[in-house]
Amino acid sequence: MGMISEFKEFAMKGNVVDLAVGVIIGGAFGKIVSSLVDGVILPVIGSIIGGVNFSELAYTLTPAVIVDGKETAAAVMIKYGAFIQTIVDFAIIAFVLFVVIKIMNRLKKAEEAAPAAPAADIVLLTEIRDLLKK
Repeated sequence: MGMISEFKEFAMKGNVVDLAVGVIIGGAFGKIVSSLVDGVILPVIGSIIGGVNFSELAYTLTPAVIVDGKETAAAVMIKYGAFIQTIVDFAIIAFVLFVVIKIMNRLKKAEEAAPAAPAADIVLLTEIRDLLKK
């Protein structure tokens, strides 16, 4: 029974729960970015460079084998279009994370700077108290 209670304590720690929430939100965010890249960004880039559909870009190493109108062996291809799409996904996710972390650091610096002001008030109040004692 001790093992189960230890596991419950471990699983309910803030770090584990925060990690789980982060992974779930990250997965959902990845889907949003992929949808943005697939449905908006790559079609615009494709139309600018001449109507290219990135998902279909590939280099065929070995063509498909077709016997009596049926494909007996699939083509062996290097799908570099999907790779380009993944790179664009990564770049967008990395940029958004950069911006979010930059904002969080700015907020953290502002939060750390705020408590410095009350320390000056305490020194002033201490000086006033000392003067009143005299």
